[in-house]
Amino acid sequence: MNQASFTSTDLQKFIDAHHIKATILPLDEHTPTVSDAARALKVTNDQIIKSLIFRTADEPLLVINNGLARVDRRKLAAFLEVGRKRVKFATPEQALEITGFVVGSMPPFGHRKKLRTLIDPTVTDQEVIFGGGGDIDAMMRMTATELLRVTEAELVTVSE
Repeated sequence: MNQASFTSTDLQKFIDAHHIKATILPLDEHTPTVSDAARALKVTNDQIIKSLIFRTADEPLLVINNGLARVDRRKLAAFLEVGRKRVKFATPEQALEITGFVVGSMPPFGHRKKLRTLIDPTVTDQEVIFGGGGDIDAMMRMTATELLRVTEAELVTVSE
């Protein structure tokens, strides 16, 4: 499945088509880490969300966490009622194939197909959040309330 990867243009089309209240912010630099993105946007680390793809036996899963928090695979496995070894972090190649977006640019929606999504409740502690904007030099601003509406996510504590 060697399809071209999506870009911020594709993400903007998705935002427009689904009437999502979100703004793509082009940046002058690549922001590969949470700290880089927070510095570039002049916001706190906790306002940056990460869209992470995990694989289980059944289906890919999108987990959204914020800041420098790490996902606890044991908590994720317990919630999914599978063994911890059945929950694997997707490789960058697998994430690209599943979502259409390159790791480092991945937004929380607008993927090749709608994914089951889990959001750590700490994400909702922030009113305004910033996630991947579809390109390695773009971020997207939106509210946590809008993120929940668009993704239809389940709120689950997955942080270590």
